[in-house]
Amino acid sequence: MGLRVVLVALVMALNSTSAIAQGANVAFGTIAQDTNLPVEVTSDELSVDQQTGTAVFTGNVVIGQGEMRLSAQRVLVVYRATADGIAKMEATGGVTLVSGPDAAEAERADYSIDEGTIVMRGNVLLAQGASALSADKMTIRLRDGTASMSGNVRTRLQTGGNN
Repeated sequence: MGLRVVLVALVMALNSTSAIAQGANVAFGTIAQDTNLPVEVTSDELSVDQQTGTAVFTGNVVIGQGEMRLSAQRVLVVYRATADGIAKMEATGGVTLVSGPDAAEAERADYSIDEGTIVMRGNVLLAQGASALSADKMTIRLRDGTASMSGNVRTRLQTGGNN
C-alpha cells in the first residue's frame, strides 16, 4: 500500500475520531539529523540561474540527506552567497518527508540548512505508526529530532488496545 493511500486513510480516521489542540510537540524520525551531510537530488529536469545563485528541480524530485528523504514536484535550491553550499530549499507540490518510521505530508516545505529546520505548511499530516496528527504548520528541528505543530492541531493516538 502506497504512502499516499496510508496518509489519506489516516486523514479520514482523524476526521471521524480526533482530539483538537492548540499546539503539539512530538518526536520526529529515529535520530537527530546531521545537516552537514551531503544532499543528493534526483529529478526529471534542472534549471540553474548563476546570477541569482539558484537551481530549480522539477518533476519527481527526490532529495536525500542521511536517513531523511523528501519528495515533491518542484524544489528551489538557494545557494549561499559565498558559493560554499546550499543555504535553503523550498519544496512545493505534494511534499512528502520521511525519516525513519515517521512520514509527513504538506503542500510546502522550507528547509533552512544553517538553522537545521524544516517548516511544513498547508494541510500537514504526520503519521507515526498507528498514530497521526494534522495541523496547518509543523516545524521540525533536525538537530534534536523534535517537531512542533500549530494551527488546527488534530490528533488520533493509538492506545495499544484492540478497539
